[in-house]
Formats: sequence, C-alpha cells, structure tokens
Amino acid sequence: MLNIKPIVSSLLRSKSGPILLLMQIILSVAIVANASFIINERLTMMQRDSGIAEQEILTFAIYNFDPSIDATLQNKVDQRILRSLPNVKAAASTNMLPLSGSGWSTTLNLGPDPETAKSTPQVAMYMGTEHTLETFGVTLVEGRNFYADEITDDVNSPNILLLITKALADEVWPNESAVGKTLWAGRDVQVTVIGVVDKMQGAWVDSSDLEYSIIQNVDYSGNSYMVRAEPKHHEALQQQILDALMTENPNRVIDNFQSIAVVKENSYRDHELMVTVLSMMVVLLLLITSLGLTGMVMFNIQRRTKQIGTRRALGATKGDILSLFLTENYIICIVGGLIGGVLAVLLGQQLMQHYDLPQLNLIYPVLTVVGMLLVTTVAVILPARKAANISPAMATRSV
Repeated sequence: MLNIKPIVSSLLRSKSGPILLLMQIILSVAIVANASFIINERLTMMQRDSGIAEQEILTFAIYNFDPSIDATLQNKVDQRILRSLPNVKAAASTNMLPLSGSGWSTTLNLGPDPETAKSTPQVAMYMGTEHTLETFGVTLVEGRNFYADEITDDVNSPNILLLITKALADEVWPNESAVGKTLWAGRDVQVTVIGVVDKMQGAWVDSSDLEYSIIQNVDYSGNSYMVRAEPKHHEALQQQILDALMTENPNRVIDNFQSIAVVKENSYRDHELMVTVLSMMVVLLLLITSLGLTGMVMFNIQRRTKQIGTRRALGATKGDILSLFLTENYIICIVGGLIGGVLAVLLGQQLMQHYDLPQLNLIYPVLTVVGMLLVTTVAVILPARKAANISPAMATRSV
C-alpha cells in the first residue's frame, strides 16, 4: 500500500497515456456489460422450452387447385392417409404453425360483456382434433383431451371447447383449477375449458404472451399439416407423403417440407445474428483494451528504463518491478471500472426505455470489471516481465 502514492504521482506526471487508457476502459466496461447482458438475454430466449416436439414434427403445405374438391372432406381423408403411413406417430391439420411468426390470435373475456369483463392476455389460437395433442407432443396435466364426436368443422360453432396452457390458466385463474371454467368470445359465444397442457408456445417468439395458447375443437380445412415421426424417418417420409397424397388426388401441389425445429431456427435468426455481432464486439473491445495497455506498458518500459535500472540497483527484485506495473494497471482498471460500471447502468436504463429490454443486472458490470482485470493482467505481465529482466548496469549506463 505504501507504493501506491508514488505510482499515482508517476501516472499523473504523464497524463495522456493513462487518461486515454482510462477512457477506453470506461467505455469498454459500459459497452461490454450491456452487450453481455443482451447476449445472455437472447441466448436464454432462444433456449426456452417450447413444450412442443420440435425435432419430431414435420410440416408441409397442400395447395388444391381443383374447384370441385370438397375441402372439408379432403382434409379428413388426407389426415387418415397420413396417420396410416409407416413410422408416423400422429398427424393433424393446423391453422398455424408454432414459432413461425404467423398465425391467429385473440383475447377472450371472463364475462359476456366485453366492455366490463376482464380480458385474458393475447392468446395464440390453434384449431385441432383429438389427434392434435399427440401430434404436438405436449403433455396434458389436467382435465381431458377432445373426444372424436366433439370435433366440429365450423369455426363459428356454438359448442366450442378449449384446451389451454398452464401459463394461461395460472394467469386467468390463479390458485384455481381452470377445468370447467368458461370464457366468452364477444357477447354471445361461450366456450368451456376442458383441459390444461403443461406448455405450448404460440407463433410469435418476441411476444410477451408467447406462453399463452389455446386449442379449439375445430378440424380446420386449411393447407398446413403436421406429421410426427422420429427425425431419422423424415427424409423417407417426405417421399411417402407425396406418393400417398398425390395418388389419392393428383390435382394439387405439396411442398415446403420442414421441421418445427427449422421453423424455430428461422424465427430466432435475427436474435442469433445479434448474439454473433455482440460477441464479436465484446471480443474486439477486450482485445483493443489489452493491446492498448500492452502498448502503454511497453512505452513506459522504453521511457523509464533508467528508473527501472535504478530501482534494481537499489535492491528492487524482479517481483517488485512486476508488481509496479501490475499496480499501475489495477489502479487504472479499478477507477475505470467504477466509472464504467455507473455508465453501464445509465446506458442500460436508456436501452430499457427505448428498446424494451429488461433492467441491467448489476452482476454484469461487476463481472465485466473482474474480467477486465484478468485480461489486462495477462496483457501487462508479458511486457512487465521484460522490464523486470533489465540489467541494472544496462539500465543505468549513460547513452
């Protein structure tokens, strides 16, 4: 501790280098802390459990061009064909694909008067049959699945039943069972909850309502289909699907085969790009800071060779010289880290306000400062060891 005062005095006598390095550390801490926080937040988002058998579900689209086709009847026939194929665990048509960024959503009310009744959050609105749960691979935790005779083809049917996610049930009826509860779609349509699934995400990965989903007992005659099978069978299954469906009715086009895992990957592509760019920026900032510090130490060695030699001649050990440069580094890093930490919090508040990001956790500035100390220690040690090896005779020799 007694050596700190002369070290500080030495830094103040040559202000330009330490001040520039101090500013670099301040900016690096502020940026790296927030970038690391955003990276972790995006990675956590991308790794969320969808509750769906993403790898097993193969999706595709059917486009019918024959106006004489009865879409409702054809939909039922196609589903029976798909379920009869080898290695298929389950199959169903769907009005929307999970995690796709496109689909149907709605809000429901807890009473018949939408102006006074409490509303649910925005929910993803799937339509399906008694086969949909198994096709999605979701787990029923309360209540029951649809019965076959409860399935309707009419989206406006007065006998709509619902399967809802546990997240939605807990939000609307906390500490209560949702089974048997009723919701209202407008003033006249009443729907009943018959079952609760553990987890099933909607289509919009950036939505705060992603975990809120419902399935209605409607066999929707659209163009999207899902087949659940082991991933190793997907390639062969694509040709089997084409052969079976085109044999039954050749007047259509079947394409866009992809797994839900691929759909999810595409939806998170922007987040993945952000993680990559920010990670590169963090590495670059740490590298620049390390190089700047290494350069300053090497410059100081050239400028202070005589001083180092004098210290060695007066009895300073190699460890003392090494400690001198490390102490200078720690003083700059700690001061820069404290100021940079405050700046990181202020920057985090601005990001939270303008970009709807969560509040910066204080652990990130702290860890960034610790990381900066470790990185700069490595950057200082190599040139400092060179300084410590300077011979007293060589250092004090007149030039």
